[in-house]
Amino acid sequence: MSAREHLQRYISALKVAILSFLIFCAVFVLLPSGHNSSAMTSAMQLPSAQEDHARLPRSARKNPQDGLMYVWFPPGTFMMGCSAGDDECSSEEQPAHRVTLSHGYWIGQTEVTVDAYERFAGIPKVGAEAASSAGRSLPGAGETGETMPIVDVTWDEAAQYCKWAGGRLPTEAEWEYAARAGSTEARYGPLDEIAWYQENSMNSAHEVGTKQGNQFGLFDTLGNVWEWVNDWYDGNYYSRSPAVDPPGPESGQMRVLRGGSWLNPGKLVRLSDRGRSEPESRTNYFGLRCVWLPAS
Repeated sequence: MSAREHLQRYISALKVAILSFLIFCAVFVLLPSGHNSSAMTSAMQLPSAQEDHARLPRSARKNPQDGLMYVWFPPGTFMMGCSAGDDECSSEEQPAHRVTLSHGYWIGQTEVTVDAYERFAGIPKVGAEAASSAGRSLPGAGETGETMPIVDVTWDEAAQYCKWAGGRLPTEAEWEYAARAGSTEARYGPLDEIAWYQENSMNSAHEVGTKQGNQFGLFDTLGNVWEWVNDWYDGNYYSRSPAVDPPGPESGQMRVLRGGSWLNPGKLVRLSDRGRSEPESRTNYFGLRCVWLPAS
């Protein structure tokens, strides 16, 4: 075989080797790289609310009707009732049970204030003393009065206010889900830092938002004033309540209040504690917080 023929065979073999190498790169390098890129994009996506609601970003929005801020809560699942390790629970807080809220909702960042309630009641801005004479208890006076929580409201008045504001009272499950803010403890922080209660309140309510908020950005869900919720009271309801969107009992004699107040000892200022009273009750430590249902 001549030298020329040897050279031609060498060149042909070299071409085959180069072509094989290129095919190898396309199949075993480029293709997996594309798959890895897709997987990386998928991994960077946020988890759904139902997978891990606690890690989703929160958003706040002002309600133009009552002028208060509301915080959005996506759907989620939590343990409702007596917190693990809490030895102060009563029988009405048991059994602890898993609850799923299938819908998201906006809930008040603070308790309803005097200023917001004045809008609803049509009370002119003439000061706390004149407003009180118009039939509403407006705690506090001077510059701080309007940021105090409204009190002395019955359950019906609380429900009417929330309807006027474009929403409703929260269910007991919605209230506890928001108040817990992902916490499984009896309280979402040290009591003196998060709540006005018997030991530090100096026997009165205080301006909203002056204590540390919970991890979802809500203030005074514990202490300051009790908050009416939508549910009728039944001390045995937890033993038979539905696991998804529990609406509360169909009827009853008393309505539920949650959160405790400036008047109560610390043992009642817990996330699972359940208060109750006749719907027509009116005291200076009963207030409210609304769920808002904006059109868009």
